[in-house]
Amino acid sequence: MDISIICLLVTTGLVGGIINAIAGGATLITFPVMLMAGLPPVAANASNAVAILPGHLLAAIADREKMPPLDRGFCLSLLVSVSGGIIGALLLLALPDRVFILPVPALIGFATLLFAFAPQLQRWTAQRRAGRPPSPVGGASVLAIASIYGGFFGAGLGIILSAILSVADPGDIRRVKVLKNLLATSVSLAAVTIFIVQGRVHWPQTTVMLLGALAGGYIGGMLVRILPAQTVRIVVIAAGTLMTIVYAQRYWF
Repeated sequence: MDISIICLLVTTGLVGGIINAIAGGATLITFPVMLMAGLPPVAANASNAVAILPGHLLAAIADREKMPPLDRGFCLSLLVSVSGGIIGALLLLALPDRVFILPVPALIGFATLLFAFAPQLQRWTAQRRAGRPPSPVGGASVLAIASIYGGFFGAGLGIILSAILSVADPGDIRRVKVLKNLLATSVSLAAVTIFIVQGRVHWPQTTVMLLGALAGGYIGGMLVRILPAQTVRIVVIAAGTLMTIVYAQRYWF
């Protein structure tokens, strides 16, 4: 790696860590930079997943007061999340780079739309509940689908999980966020374990970005008190839209 790539990876990891701490959505920026660093698409996705892994866990630990009890429901959710993450990761590794790269612009665009409309999506899911208790089977099925997607690509996973969990617990957003971060960590940890065992992680690029992401997460934890989340949301949405256009032109036209 030359110095320009090292600086780009560190800077992007730093910015991604701040974004994840304040609003979420760092993958929309960090994954394309892994591609810019010269990694093949599948390896870029795997390496990016490792680099941003600590973010969700650190966010959950930061609000320990809202940790869920270690009951049957939570353990079942963890099991579903881990299983889905493994399936998604294996599905990703089964695809050759030339096949995986085709849906990448659509995946980035989908994650950008999820991020842009996350508040409306969460309100809609809460209204759909309308006081009715959620179906355990239905909830587990939706969580499984979300976890498979998270293991396969991951961008927007936190938004999807927040919407799902808000149906069951619309009254306590802090508890929803902590549970979301724990489940997202489970999905990511299961997926990156597969990636590491299969030797698909490029460690030089991953380590450089990870160092930046750790620093960014710490800084973001301080900035979250003063920096408006809406400002960060606008930046992430703009970046995601730009990346969708750039990669659509590169791989589709």
